Amino acid sequence: MKENNNKVLKRILKFTRPYIGYLCLALVLAVITVSTTLYAPVLVGKAVDLIISEGNVDFQGILPVLLCLGVVIAITALSQWLMGLCTNKITYNTAKDIRTAAFNRLQIVPLKFIDSNQHGDILSRVITDVDQISDGLLMGFTQLFTGVITTLGTIVFMLSINFAITVIVVIITPLSLFVASFIARRTFNMFRLQSETRGELTSLVEEMISNQKVVKAFGYEKEAQSQFEEINLRLQEYGLKATFFSSITNPATRFVNGVVYTAVGITGALLAINGSISVGQLSAFLSYANQYTKPFNEISGVVAELQNAFASAKRVFDIIDEESEEPDSPDAFKLTEVDGSVSLKDVEFSYRADTKLIDNFNLSVKPGQRIAIVGPTGSGKTTIINLLMRFYDVDSGEIMVSGYPIKEVTRNSLRSMYGMVLQETWLKTGTIRENIAYGKPDATDEEIVKAAKLAHAHSFIRRLPQGYDTPVSEYTENISQGEKQLLSIARVMLVMPPMLILDEATSSIDTRTEIYIQKAFARMMEGRTSFIVAHRLSTIKEADCILVMNKGNIIEQGTHEELLAKGGFYADLYNSQFEM
Repeated sequence: MKENNNKVLKRILKFTRPYIGYLCLALVLAVITVSTTLYAPVLVGKAVDLIISEGNVDFQGILPVLLCLGVVIAITALSQWLMGLCTNKITYNTAKDIRTAAFNRLQIVPLKFIDSNQHGDILSRVITDVDQISDGLLMGFTQLFTGVITTLGTIVFMLSINFAITVIVVIITPLSLFVASFIARRTFNMFRLQSETRGELTSLVEEMISNQKVVKAFGYEKEAQSQFEEINLRLQEYGLKATFFSSITNPATRFVNGVVYTAVGITGALLAINGSISVGQLSAFLSYANQYTKPFNEISGVVAELQNAFASAKRVFDIIDEESEEPDSPDAFKLTEVDGSVSLKDVEFSYRADTKLIDNFNLSVKPGQRIAIVGPTGSGKTTIINLLMRFYDVDSGEIMVSGYPIKEVTRNSLRSMYGMVLQETWLKTGTIRENIAYGKPDATDEEIVKAAKLAHAHSFIRRLPQGYDTPVSEYTENISQGEKQLLSIARVMLVMPPMLILDEATSSIDTRTEIYIQKAFARMMEGRTSFIVAHRLSTIKEADCILVMNKGNIIEQGTHEELLAKGGFYADLYNSQFEM
């Protein structure tokens, strides 16, 4: 665990390098704060020694001492405030950079990472776990800076007063560090489990809230509540254990510190009786003994936060360390135009090594052809789309666009050649205008309105209170699912790319609007190579070629009439739509 913590700490400190100036300033301010704090007991001791006996007080001597004490306290307060500003700057900027690094990594990880991890857990790592890191760093920087300097400073001041008592304090105090270290080793695992379970709980809550209508429609509330309570109970258990072990640290170290204070008091009192030190010096020494042990209490309290921060940091760094998507080859070039021809040769692909999905797949598409892909669920229809767009790379074989192997062109330029409308609609938080112009931010208002009209979205947009400036988001309720899909179609209509991918693009649209959309698609597909994934086979009758897939292979292909005449798998699939 110690080795892992050291690695995590080194990585966190790398993120603090840009703020080394604030770090140095914080150290200087820590020295000033500690120096003035430790000088105050000296002044108090002097003032005590000027109180000679009852009715015999040297007020003329005490007054300048008190004035000096007031200045020292003011300097201490100011330096503490400035040090707090510096440590806050370091902490929150470091947290910001870590969160940015994690988010940036999410932009370039392969899709399989996003697909294979719970989205709520990823969310928890980027938001909650980074907050835990910042909390740990804030306490760590503040307490460790002042703690270490206070410990060293008090030793110097105590040595200047009496060597023997200082030796007693230094010998006994390390017991605090032993106790803190012993407990810390046992808390890291609990904090790690706590962070993981928190991510699991966030994932469940995100899933249930985003699908609340489905939960209610199927009466899944009790099961959802049961799942929540089970995970929440585990989180409570790990949280209690982590807090229990870490909370032992402070009272244990305080007990050791109490022993130190008692030893100083008894030894100092005996020396004062013998005349070795004055009462004022004993007063200062007792204050120093308290100051000396205070950092050990604070540092032991920081241990829990640091352990939590290390556990959280490891989860965030797991994202940052995730392998990025295989980069474009160094000699990859940008596709600027394509003729629309696409070919797949001996393609093999599987999401899992032990389960083959696409096996020896071959396909040749001529420019401008409309290719429909049909088949039962799990046959590989959407997988073909993922491979064409290079969301996933083939295990073997080759895919070519306009005669160029797609691995030899940049991903961005390849994807810009396709216009994609999926069954699942997605809107970004922003206005309707911004959503339509998502793929072409510099589009003019005229172009946006024209695309909306082509997608038959203009009429419903006009009826909205703010028209094209109406704010929407993925979870907005002011427009229907079908209207969201019209906006997704308008987004493609605006860009008008040379090739199209329509994955059940009209699934959420009423029959009448679908007729209009199909006409719009027909105009849009003229001269463009189009891949159409459809479950409603009535929508693909006009396709130039229909590929019938099953278990990752093309088992039939031809026009609608040819496939019906064969009386094979497609005919059975088509006729099954009309069976009662």
